[in-house]
Amino acid sequence: MARVDVIMPQMGESIAEGTVSRWLKQVGDDVKRDEPILEISTDKVDAEIPAPAAGVLTEIKVPEGATVEVQTVIAVIETDKAAAATSAPAAGPAAAGEAPVAAKTPAPEAKAASPAPRPAPAAAPAPSAPPAAPVRADGRQGTATFEERLRTKSTPLVRRIAAEHDVDLSQVSGTGIAGRVTKKDLLGFIERGGAAAAPAARPAPPAPAGAPRGGEIAHPVVEAWEGDRVEPMSKIRKLTADHMVLSRRTSAHVTSFYEVDFTHIARLRAGKKAEYRAGGANLTYLVFITKVVADNLRRHAVVNASVSGDTIIYRKPINIGIAVALDWGLIVPVLKHVDELSLMGIARQTADLAERARTKRLSPDEVQRGTFTITNPGGFGSYVGIPIINQPQVAILGVGAIEKRPKVMTLDDGQDVIAIRTLGMLSLSYDHRIVDGADADRFMADVKLGLEQFPEGAV
Repeated sequence: MARVDVIMPQMGESIAEGTVSRWLKQVGDDVKRDEPILEISTDKVDAEIPAPAAGVLTEIKVPEGATVEVQTVIAVIETDKAAAATSAPAAGPAAAGEAPVAAKTPAPEAKAASPAPRPAPAAAPAPSAPPAAPVRADGRQGTATFEERLRTKSTPLVRRIAAEHDVDLSQVSGTGIAGRVTKKDLLGFIERGGAAAAPAARPAPPAPAGAPRGGEIAHPVVEAWEGDRVEPMSKIRKLTADHMVLSRRTSAHVTSFYEVDFTHIARLRAGKKAEYRAGGANLTYLVFITKVVADNLRRHAVVNASVSGDTIIYRKPINIGIAVALDWGLIVPVLKHVDELSLMGIARQTADLAERARTKRLSPDEVQRGTFTITNPGGFGSYVGIPIINQPQVAILGVGAIEKRPKVMTLDDGQDVIAIRTLGMLSLSYDHRIVDGADADRFMADVKLGLEQFPEGAV
């Protein structure tokens, strides 16, 4: 008889906890080694977790929606089926007398399912003592909401850094799951001088009803009508929603549009597609665009930068994020050091990252440290779009549909004619705090020229 513990894995050096999003297997189910048994969410990525051994899932210790620290035992697999058969009925998160182990933020329904008595709390201080009353994330008295409790459930490292710098975590805008504050959020807050401002912010009077508190994103509440279907946002959808609103609030968005003639690249693709396919890559227009953008980001450093308070960080690496639309949301895997890759290398890595994004096999490192983003709504037929900047970057390129359209052209003898060309619109949204219109247009003009005169020897 062998009992194998399933633990919450550490999905990256800076990741200290994870949330159980969904159990793919239930108590009593047979599992194979390396077969996915649950999905987890961290501050950076969603992932499927495989079984460490073959056997029967006899116990689920952490329910869906609960957040626990890494290395916490979240389930048990029994490799001896005979022993598992006798233990399975008593296992599971809803078993009488057993509450989820080490669950830091169990879902409300999980709490109701655990009627076992808990240890009596320590004697409460005198009524006049401030610690006796529950305090919300915004400093007000009263019971904190589930979302507010999640915000303050940061990692031990984050809480230690916050204590050292006298920072109130409720004053920090978090980009983690459910708005939790990550180490990166906290260090950025301190770097911007937030540590000095935090103590003074705590005794401030409460904000008006409906106003965002401490950098939190306030989404308006809309009444549901009879017959409507109402469902909560998924974690990735809520994270995306908060991130987009925060970006619009942070950056001064301006967008420039350029029409590009892809006729030359269409011919190159037609001649090389079979060769690339044989090498395990798909030679798409996006691959050419990514290559040309990478080659020009070094020449236009302000487009490959970030704003930090009143300073500008000019990024050394050229790391381009490629937005991937999933059935359950949007994710942006990052190609690292793209300026050092060949066209074939970009094609292979783009296809690989997109496939692993769709199958939830990305590592946290593969969605971090992007310096520029490309999104491709044209793949769905959109003529052109105005994308929102992916913070903390300062620019994002939108690719419209690339298709044959009529175009006025001038022949060598000066005569104007209407010709059928392969055309597409590119849109660059940029942060006008540091990127001027002239900077953006010079970058886009070079991208347009690089695409229309792409060297044949580079394919």
